[in-house]
Amino acid sequence: MKLPTVEDTKAFGRRLAAVLRPGDLVVLTGPLGAGKTALVQGIGAGLGVQGPITSPTFVIARVHRGPVPLVHADAYRLGDRPDPRGEIDDLDLDASADEAVTVVEWGAGMVERLNEEYLEVRIDRPDDDETRVIELLAHGGDWASRLHRLETM
Repeated sequence: MKLPTVEDTKAFGRRLAAVLRPGDLVVLTGPLGAGKTALVQGIGAGLGVQGPITSPTFVIARVHRGPVPLVHADAYRLGDRPDPRGEIDDLDLDASADEAVTVVEWGAGMVERLNEEYLEVRIDRPDDDETRVIELLAHGGDWASRLHRLETM
């Protein structure tokens, strides 16, 4: 799917939030500047969380309170460690996993074991403009049916 602007990316995040529920894990992949944080901003708006959502690159993880809490993590700085999976364990992301939607930027290869069922969102910017191309990959559970529901919204 193509999203021509940052606002379109945020709007898609709001739509995606409609099929998310507590306990979900969403793993975002894509190059720097692809729009991962913009997507999370839309998800947060759709979930009704409080406060602004900014990239958690330097704090690694933030919890945003709301009707359905959002745990927003960024594993970018962990990727250059000998075993970044150990650092993911230290973040204790699974402690609140049942009550919140957990979205991890740069988490591919590190966080999938937090939940056997997860959604992978690949974001790319193939051109020099603001257009983003998003691909959604269902991993287990009822993700395929939820993504089908998302397509019909």
